[in-house]
Amino acid sequence: MLRAEKAEKAEKAGNAAEAAPEGGGGLSRRRLLGTAGAAGAAGLLVGGTAGAFGAEAVRKEPAPLAGVGSAAVPFHGEHQAGIVQPAQAHGHLAAFDLAPGADRRAAAALLRRWSATAAELMEGAAPRDDTSGVALDAGPCSLTVTFGFGRTFFDRTGLADRRPAALEPLPAFTADALDPRRSDGDLWVQIGADDALVAFHALRLLQKQAGDTARLRWQMNGFNRTPGAAAQPRTGRNLMGQIDGTNNPKPSDPDFAERIFVAGSGNDWMAGGSYAVVRRIRMLLDSWDHLSLERQERVIGRRKADGAPLSGGTETTPVDLNKVGPDGSLAIPGDAHVRVAAPASNRGAKMLRRAFSYHDGYREDGAPDAGLLFVAWQSDPMQGFVPVQRKLDRGDGLSRFLSHEASGLYAVPGGCAPGEYVGQRLLEG
Repeated sequence: MLRAEKAEKAEKAGNAAEAAPEGGGGLSRRRLLGTAGAAGAAGLLVGGTAGAFGAEAVRKEPAPLAGVGSAAVPFHGEHQAGIVQPAQAHGHLAAFDLAPGADRRAAAALLRRWSATAAELMEGAAPRDDTSGVALDAGPCSLTVTFGFGRTFFDRTGLADRRPAALEPLPAFTADALDPRRSDGDLWVQIGADDALVAFHALRLLQKQAGDTARLRWQMNGFNRTPGAAAQPRTGRNLMGQIDGTNNPKPSDPDFAERIFVAGSGNDWMAGGSYAVVRRIRMLLDSWDHLSLERQERVIGRRKADGAPLSGGTETTPVDLNKVGPDGSLAIPGDAHVRVAAPASNRGAKMLRRAFSYHDGYREDGAPDAGLLFVAWQSDPMQGFVPVQRKLDRGDGLSRFLSHEASGLYAVPGGCAPGEYVGQRLLEG
């Protein structure tokens, strides 16, 4: 009898909360579902007290989102999000091919749907037609969604005459072992968020919305350090344990916009856009781990503990490529990664690296299938990525511990204004 009375009270409390208006002092539907879910989970643990606990939990207004959950990045603007923002803790990269028969009009409708969904999700809102509940009650968590076009997209939409010259295929490199099934693609999507469910939710919705218009070609998952995991903000580390990204161009650099974004105005559909080079680079971690710490540092050209160059100073001290040690040898070896990749060694070539680490289990030989989802941004890949990779391909000591297994180059249009969609100037111009 007592149990029945408690159940009746819980049901009345739940009905009252469900009837409460979404505005004013009532709970939003989003918060209500999350709170009720928490109460239900607790009920499984405490048995007969679930009813009383559930009624009390529904009455309380949840604490506001703070920190990671509340951080939001605007979808609309001159540039697409996901380029200059720090890489988030969780990332997904995916490429789609247009389905047979999908034309320019179908592609435009898809980009319109995708853009509207991305804008809502990046605000922390739930799209109207989404009933999945995957990220229910989560805030935006710094979510960014970025869209790009591969070379083949222009042929399949009848827009070959508007394909930019910078979208020429990347040259072959001797270290390449590329899998075509995990390379290229008509449409490219980059998703990042500081919460794994928020990132997955965005990926899942976009994949579902592709419908009969586009088919998934490949998809990769990545991660970085979670915000707050370190005592203070630091440059990230890769799976080799090395600090990675110290010499990245910074928005405060006088030539940053010129190096990273495409100039233009009016009907130039790439104005404000950028080019993304995407590479799946497997790290041969078993071989790397067999090196002594001293040898690892000489391969990279930096100290592992703090990222300082072997020429001296701290992490942010400019690398002195001319410095020699007491024995007369170069402080930074001739094949060290930082030397070979330095702008001074590549006629000033620069790119903005925004990578995710990945781990896809273990290979048949027991070695980890892990490494870097390398994403590099530049205004012209033939002036950014290509000359640097050519130099690395010929003389980088680190290349012996890497295998480039997938590759893609994508034209990423500029951002869009409210009421517009990404790529509209191309598809309706």
